[in-house]
Amino acid sequence: MPVRTVHSGWLDLHLVTLTAPDGSTYERYVEDHGRAVAVLPYNPETRKALLVSLPRAAMLYAGGTAVLEAPAGIIEPGENAADCARRELVEEAGLEVETLEPAGATWMSPGTTTEQVTLFLAPYADRQRTGLGGGVEHENEHIVVHEVPLGDLAAVIDGEVPTDAKTRILVETLRRRRPELF
Repeated sequence: MPVRTVHSGWLDLHLVTLTAPDGSTYERYVEDHGRAVAVLPYNPETRKALLVSLPRAAMLYAGGTAVLEAPAGIIEPGENAADCARRELVEEAGLEVETLEPAGATWMSPGTTTEQVTLFLAPYADRQRTGLGGGVEHENEHIVVHEVPLGDLAAVIDGEVPTDAKTRILVETLRRRRPELF
C-alpha cells in the first residue's frame, strides 16, 4: 500500500492509498504515534481510585474541558506495556504498584489512528503513594491527581460524568470484577 508521510514528529501523519474490493483506489489519513497503556489504580481498603486531569489540546479545541481519566502514556522503544504502566503511575500519580491486572486492549479510533491501548487495573495501598505525581516537567502535562471514591465512579459509567473511553472501560471492568468495592 502506498504511503506518503505528511508530517513527522511526536506523532506521524501519513496519507495512505488503499485499494477497494472493486479495484478502485482511495486515500485516507492515518495518525501514528505508537502503542499506549492506561491503568486504573484502586485502593481496595479505602475504596478509592486515583485519576488525573490535564488540559488536552484536542478536547479544548473542540470546546471541551479537562476530564477525569486513568493515568496513561505511550510505550517507549524497548519498553513493554507493564513497564510503561508502572512508569506512568510513578510519573503521573506518584504511585508504585506491585500488581497489574490485565484488562484487555482496545483501538482508540481505528478509522484515524494506529493507537492501541493496553489496559490494566492496579490495586494499591496508601503506603505505595511515593510522590505527588503531576507528570514530568519537560512534557508540560500540567497533571492534577484526584483521589475519587469508587462509588462516585459509577457516575462515570452511567454517563453522568464526562470522561474518555479508556477510563470508562477500566471503571466498568473494575465494577464488573469487584462489585463489592462500589
